[in-house]
Amino acid sequence: MSLIQIRKRSLTIETIYHEGGPVSSKPLRLAAACAVIRNPYAGHYEEDLMPFMAELRSLGTLLSEELVQTLGKENIEVYSKAAIVGVNGELEHGAVWHEAGGWAMRELLGNPKAMVPAAKAVAGAGYRLMVPLHYIHASYVRSHYNSMEIGIQDSPRPDEILFGLVMGTGGRIHSRLGGLTKEKVSINDGQR
Repeated sequence: MSLIQIRKRSLTIETIYHEGGPVSSKPLRLAAACAVIRNPYAGHYEEDLMPFMAELRSLGTLLSEELVQTLGKENIEVYSKAAIVGVNGELEHGAVWHEAGGWAMRELLGNPKAMVPAAKAVAGAGYRLMVPLHYIHASYVRSHYNSMEIGIQDSPRPDEILFGLVMGTGGRIHSRLGGLTKEKVSINDGQR
């Protein structure tokens, strides 16, 4: 029997034209794909979470493919992952997403080098989580530090987990704070 039983999914898309300055000729698009699943370990301690983590790769692939289809692979410049664990679970049940969700995005995007930022929490239904974003090829590209809110009104229920992936088409609209730019990335170590 599969450890992954999806109750519902969501896709949220934001299109940002300006932040009070001039309207951008190329709007920023951010998208979050989420799935709410039954937590197979809710209410009890499970020593070995590795089978769950391995099986979650398929969910990561499903959500990654939805985001790539929505935004276009060639347009994606930022990414992140997140989990909200229902109150009968533990933070470690969300931490399994670090490998499963991150691996899936990297695989689909051609194995970019920058680490995939993350956020996770144990919370009740309706909780909203701010998810950090950054450039997929180098973590220190300041213009691409951003965030997107994820959450679903009735999720996660106490015995569920909401897993989410976020991708976007660029840095912040009107970014003007200097630092390393995406055009100057040269070391290709995932940082600079």
